[in-house]
Amino acid sequence: MRFFAVIAVCVLFCSCDSMSQQKAKLKTKQDSVSYSIGADIGRSMKKQDLELDLNVMLAGMKDAMGGKMQLTDEQMQVVMQSFQSEMMQKMQAKREKESAENIAQGKKFLDENAKKEGVKTTASGLQYKVIKANEGGKTPSDTNTVRVHYRGTLINGTEFDSSIKRGQPAEFPVNGVIRGWIEALKLMKTGEKFQLFVPGDLGYGAQGAPPNIPPHAVLIFEVELLEIVK
Repeated sequence: MRFFAVIAVCVLFCSCDSMSQQKAKLKTKQDSVSYSIGADIGRSMKKQDLELDLNVMLAGMKDAMGGKMQLTDEQMQVVMQSFQSEMMQKMQAKREKESAENIAQGKKFLDENAKKEGVKTTASGLQYKVIKANEGGKTPSDTNTVRVHYRGTLINGTEFDSSIKRGQPAEFPVNGVIRGWIEALKLMKTGEKFQLFVPGDLGYGAQGAPPNIPPHAVLIFEVELLEIVK
């Protein structure tokens, strides 16, 4: 019910067309707090993509505050349970559509990428390209912990993570990351830098990693293996 409580509160900030056209006057601390809460709720509501009549929502709030409800608690519970079910079905349908699109786009990208010069494809479907080689380096095993610098993007170029941008290398056990990375790290030597093209099933799969990585997304990484820590 917390989700629906948030929806109700949102009405205070966007209850009708006339209110939405007026620019809020932030004269006091209470005004600023109220605006900040409203902005936060507004962002959340925008993500929900709900079709609701805000004027009717405001009427419901007024009726509740006045103690004169048009629906009983039992009736509202039935309505909201039905609404929740419909929302879940819509979300599932949207996710399945997004998954199918990502699978098709990912396959097309990987098929074309495999033909590019320097790109190698392993038996699992992982693709990689050596950017910087170091024949004298050491290769980690499953039981090793490594320190790396990396940058990760989607196939459309959207960056979702970067240790380089944070200015701090990442440190983790080889067998503690996604399958594509586990395989790639055991192909690398310290001092080397690879570009990885990780299929969805070797990355975050059907679940993705919300909100930045969608389901079945092909991921592109630039990975530099700095050292084997232990």
